[in-house]
Amino acid sequence: MRGIRCAATVLVLGVLVLTGCVAVSAPPDTGTSETTPMKTLATGLEAPWSVVRLDDGGALISQRDDGRIIELTPSGSTRVVGTVPAVVSGGEAGLNGLAVHDGMLYAYHSTADDNRVVRMPLTGDPGARRLGAPETVIDGIPRAANHDGGRIAFGPDDMLYIGTGDAGQRDRAQDPDYLGGKILRITPDGDPAPGNPFDNAVYSLGHRNVQGLAWDSDGTLWASEFGQDTWDELNRIEAGGDYGWPLHEGIAGADGSIDPVAQWKPEEASPSGIAVVDDVVLIAGLRGERLWVVQTSSPGSGWPMYTGDFGRLRDVIPGPDGTFWVLTNNTDGRGSPRDADDRLLQLGFPEG
Repeated sequence: MRGIRCAATVLVLGVLVLTGCVAVSAPPDTGTSETTPMKTLATGLEAPWSVVRLDDGGALISQRDDGRIIELTPSGSTRVVGTVPAVVSGGEAGLNGLAVHDGMLYAYHSTADDNRVVRMPLTGDPGARRLGAPETVIDGIPRAANHDGGRIAFGPDDMLYIGTGDAGQRDRAQDPDYLGGKILRITPDGDPAPGNPFDNAVYSLGHRNVQGLAWDSDGTLWASEFGQDTWDELNRIEAGGDYGWPLHEGIAGADGSIDPVAQWKPEEASPSGIAVVDDVVLIAGLRGERLWVVQTSSPGSGWPMYTGDFGRLRDVIPGPDGTFWVLTNNTDGRGSPRDADDRLLQLGFPEG
């Protein structure tokens, strides 16, 4: 499974589209068609879910259904590092988010009874990475066939942030003692992080199914979230914030809850992983089969890129030199696999 180099043509439509209360427009100063260099970094992945870059220029990728960790080496080859023990997959549950911190690989995964985060020593040289025995960092996160959340990331404060789903217990998304339907914030060892608003692991509540976490240059936390039937969301997260579920989804202007800064119909988005690159938030779309681009300075506007070019998009992370890496997700049972799917791609912005 070695990378190949090719080119992709990007069409950017210079029209204004209204999505509820959010103006969605093309980026300024771009033509109607630009060619952006594109590199295929990995192929033949099976239901991939998360990708994290390593300091050596390689990456690790999780596969949801079989619990495997795949290494992309700096030379462009791929290999199986190992299988995370006790992963029980089904529906949206399985091996989900990854994060690397102080020589440890953190992984969010489902067991028969719950969702949890474990950490494993990551040893060996590039091309020969190995996983040590897992240690549970936090458990008891509710699991179900759907709404399992699963994104994890270390913030600028070196605390671990965890996006969870309500696991079908929608009313309990408002319960600060319930770990589902939340963003959690814990120390690397699994204790509630100092300064948390509820004196436990909960950082924010009122979420339906958090899928993406990323920080901008000002240290602001952004999160993507699956809605139900009406609106998917991009939220700017505040400690102790209530994001409204299940009382409402999308922009409601309700007292006591925080509205999203951008919203889309589920068929246009179904947002998953997100990344901040050059002061914009990139949002990978599953059903929408596109990347949404939202400016951090004026988050009420955005525009789509690569619509339909690669199918379902599960994750996006910053790449080198202003590029970004995108993980496709056409083999998860809900997409239409194409040749060489699933893939990890290196993409860029169209030139204006």
